[in-house]
Amino acid sequence: MIIKPRIRGFICTTAHPTGCAAHVQEQIDGTSPLANAPRKVLVVGASGGYGLASRVVTAFGGGAGTLGVSFEKAPTERKTGSAGWYNNRAFEGAAHARGLYARTFDGDAFSDAMKSRVVEEIRSSLGEIDLLVYSLAAPVRQHPRTGEVYRSQIKPLGQIFHVKSLNVDKAEVSEVHLEPATAEETAATVAVMGGEDWEFWIEALREAGVLAQGFKTVAYNYIGSELTWPIYWNATLGKAKEDLDRARASIAGKLDDIEGEAHVAVLKAVVSQASAAIPVVPLYISVLFKVMKEAGNHECILEHVQRLFSQQLYGTGVRNIDDVGRIRVDDWELSAAVQDEVKRRWPLVSTENLEQLADLAGYRSDFLKIFGFGLEGVDYEADVDPLVAGIASES
Repeated sequence: MIIKPRIRGFICTTAHPTGCAAHVQEQIDGTSPLANAPRKVLVVGASGGYGLASRVVTAFGGGAGTLGVSFEKAPTERKTGSAGWYNNRAFEGAAHARGLYARTFDGDAFSDAMKSRVVEEIRSSLGEIDLLVYSLAAPVRQHPRTGEVYRSQIKPLGQIFHVKSLNVDKAEVSEVHLEPATAEETAATVAVMGGEDWEFWIEALREAGVLAQGFKTVAYNYIGSELTWPIYWNATLGKAKEDLDRARASIAGKLDDIEGEAHVAVLKAVVSQASAAIPVVPLYISVLFKVMKEAGNHECILEHVQRLFSQQLYGTGVRNIDDVGRIRVDDWELSAAVQDEVKRRWPLVSTENLEQLADLAGYRSDFLKIFGFGLEGVDYEADVDPLVAGIASES
């Protein structure tokens, strides 16, 4: 079939197998050598965004064997699989061609069954791991101990939130009105997106004895600008992300005997499937990217992760730690020069001047690349088999 992007709201319902492979290869080609690199890495949430970039950097920059966990949709003869499904296969194929161990399990990362499968794979193939990257983004979680199903909600707290937002498809700026979350919705969001599952992963791996001496773990977070705080940091999402700090402290206290480390890393805003679903954020990112590109300090996902690993997690210099203990690599985004200019443009930006004040074209390009579209060298008029042959992830 000839595969074209089909965009519905903030998601694309198709993915291009060849384009996804080209996007993964683009990241592989962009890696730099990573000194003091981890050798055996587990990435939970490995199929896209920051999780995939972390897997690429450690494998192709540091030569690590990597084990990934993700939950993706397989293709059929008439429908494409999810972008992550193709990403996993492209990554594994490239890793194996380099002689690197790489295996991906496809399923519910929240479940005890998945944790047990991963433990057995580590025992049989890796022996132990020296890094766990927790980069899971999911809207629903079934609690493995109680069976209760929680659904996250992207809502403000306390009062209705009135703010500008961007319809990316129509290139229209408008005002949206968001109702506040209930206490139950807030608690459910924390249950899905907070730190408990990260703790459960460490618990399972520690009890199995597969954590190496000097083991490190990092979970990814975002705080952002005060322009987005009412829908992000001071909202249901922020409450969930604050719970990562609680989990980090708990985990760190359990790693003393192996001289281990637990970190929360605060990253910059990027275009992702998750961020595209948050009202206000696409407009903020579009303005931010325009400002950072003009300032010459914009980073793509891979470049940002490369800086995190080379300068902070495995660097020899002083870490940029805030007063809560988080590693901060959002410093370029939140610099006074960048934020002052973003805030100056914010009340001015409208449908009429969107191209002048924001980088809508860059946002759209990054969004389409997530699904394998818009990559140079890919023939998008060619007939493509959605059941493209590849190294199958384990389901």
